[in-house]
Amino acid sequence: MSERDANASDGCSSSPARPGAAAGGLSRRACLLSAASFAAPAAWLAAPQAAHAGGQLEEPLMDSVRSALSSAIANHAPPEPEFFTTEARLHYLRWLGTQSDRLRRRKPEWEVRRDFLQTVWYESKRAGLDVSLVLGLIQVESGFRKFAVSSVGARGYMQVMPFWTRVIGDGDAGKLFHMQTNLRFGCVILRHYIDREQGDLFMALGRYNGSRGRSPYPDAVFGAQRSWAFADRPTAPAA
Repeated sequence: MSERDANASDGCSSSPARPGAAAGGLSRRACLLSAASFAAPAAWLAAPQAAHAGGQLEEPLMDSVRSALSSAIANHAPPEPEFFTTEARLHYLRWLGTQSDRLRRRKPEWEVRRDFLQTVWYESKRAGLDVSLVLGLIQVESGFRKFAVSSVGARGYMQVMPFWTRVIGDGDAGKLFHMQTNLRFGCVILRHYIDREQGDLFMALGRYNGSRGRSPYPDAVFGAQRSWAFADRPTAPAA
């Protein structure tokens, strides 16, 4: 059975994969960009073929957190979105069409784009994350390359460090090149960091990248996120 993946506000269900329930939100630091902070993100985004992960750092986890994270990545049901209402489904289809057009240059084949975007939607909603944030992070981390490997060994779309498969998975780091596995790990880990930072996205993104407290990486992700924002414009019903 597939897990229901979208937030209640989208008219569909979700199964947040997180050990806590802290709400995410932009910190003031992410909004107050100094003039000096623009150069690094701009350079970062200018080279989409590079894998820019600094690498999540392995940290001791309480048994309860380890168990919760292990449970969060365990169920690999097919990422089939389920919707409560017709309008919620139409909203998703409009989102899919818009983002597919934006992604066409990086993934020319329609089936590949559709499967990727559907899985990003599913795993983001499942983890209680903004889909545009996850897409922005993928753009910065891997340039949407499934088999990207960073200089420190982070793998795949969301540049997940192999130690996570030992800490909360079955130890098979090769699975991080499987699309849904990589996106599942990445979203669960990002949700974990957001909860640890009590909703501070700036600090959580820095922790994800191994550069906690420094601005270039979070600023680059926030900049890329804007490229994936989606302002829905439902079609007015016929008179």
